[in-house]
Amino acid sequence: MALNKESAAARAKQDLAKRLGISENEIDERSVSEHEFPDMSLGAPAEGEMSAQMIASGWKIKLGAGNKDYEYRADKYQIRLVGYNGKNHVIV
Repeated sequence: MALNKESAAARAKQDLAKRLGISENEIDERSVSEHEFPDMSLGAPAEGEMSAQMIASGWKIKLGAGNKDYEYRADKYQIRLVGYNGKNHVIV
């Protein structure tokens, strides 16, 4: 499954709604911007994960719910949630 900017943002929004137990309509898409990450884990490795040290192009997805901001990172192969409850999470 190849992701694009729109499908990655939609999947991130679905994931956050599920994690927070709220409707997707309650989540604001603050920004989706192109970004180059320092490695294949998009600069957000999961615990114990090793990744290739090469530039990966993708998107930073900033979402908001309530008074909190959330950051997802994605490329055409994966989506990651950054720093949620103190950890990085691989979504896809």
